Amino acid sequence: MLIDCDTCGIRGAGCSGCLVTALLDTGSPAATLGPAEHRALEVFARAGFEVEVLAPAAAPPAGR
Repeated sequence: MLIDCDTCGIRGAGCSGCLVTALLDTGSPAATLGPAEHRALEVFARAGFEVEVLAPAAAPPAGR
């Protein structure tokens, strides 16, 4: 796969929601995903789905 950000039609304003940014940004929730999850995201993105990686939910408070 070749990704060329220089030719991206929504570069700048769209970078924050871009799958490439999510996968490469070490502060992104996607940074903790393994190879299988990265591949799954790539498959969905290539199929035309809008992919968004959400931060993990906070752990519930300890039981009483």
